[in-house]
Amino acid sequence: MIEGETGQEPIWVVAISGSLGAVNYTRMAVQVALRGAAELGAQTRLLDLRDYTLAFVDGRRDESTYPPDVHRLRRDVQQAHGIILATPTYHGSFSGVLKNALDLMGFNEFEGKMIGLVGISGGRAGSMDALDCLRNVGRALHAWVVPEQVGIPEVSKVFDRETGEILDRELEGRLLEVGREVTRYAYLHSSRQVREFLELWERAPQNPGGVDR
Repeated sequence: MIEGETGQEPIWVVAISGSLGAVNYTRMAVQVALRGAAELGAQTRLLDLRDYTLAFVDGRRDESTYPPDVHRLRRDVQQAHGIILATPTYHGSFSGVLKNALDLMGFNEFEGKMIGLVGISGGRAGSMDALDCLRNVGRALHAWVVPEQVGIPEVSKVFDRETGEILDRELEGRLLEVGREVTRYAYLHSSRQVREFLELWERAPQNPGGVDR
């Protein structure tokens, strides 16, 4: 359990499930990661893209004409300190529905935030390419992508289709750790004491003893 500073707002961690499937293994996986965040005291919320009616990115100049759910998604993500992105693997990359959702957002929602990654795959090849693509997206949005990530191959063997229970305890531990890492780093990044230390560090005088050689 992370002990918050007096007066510090709670740490919020949201997860975006990038799948619209009826049997949603992506959702099952990311719920385990959110459980890891909750274990450390974070407030958590699952943002299921099935619950949002989004437009395709079409280059319109007047973004106020987007459906209300576009602005709702932006608000939901902007309020978070940490974000877990979860995706199925399609043709060696992450899902189109998640790509469109990310393209509808930008620096306002992601810059300076902590991001954790979860990928699933129906086959043995796994989701490493999809996770690498998402890591690049995180960097492009000036977010901090935590080192821990989880790719789950042959996902139908890992979860109970009916109950959503995870059957592989090693993978469960790794998913929990993704949520924990996002929470730990989000807390440090938002900590008043850490911010004050960094401000003092930046204002410190240059070391007069250092000489270029």
